[in-house]
Amino acid sequence: MEYYVSYIRALREDNDLTQQQIADILGTSQTMYARYERGANELPIRHLITLCKFYNVSADVILGLKRKR
Repeated sequence: MEYYVSYIRALREDNDLTQQQIADILGTSQTMYARYERGANELPIRHLITLCKFYNVSADVILGLKRKR
């Protein structure tokens, strides 16, 4: 779990996006998204899929199962 928590934050920061912008894309609140980034709440599968499509990366990369090429 620790890997995806740091990776979704890094993706957001590398793309110069705010937590609010990503929360809007996911259809959730900024507070809830912040909890995903901190690892206080697990990221739902539907949000994982949305983030994969938005950032154009595989779930394996976000979950730390495979390195991005």
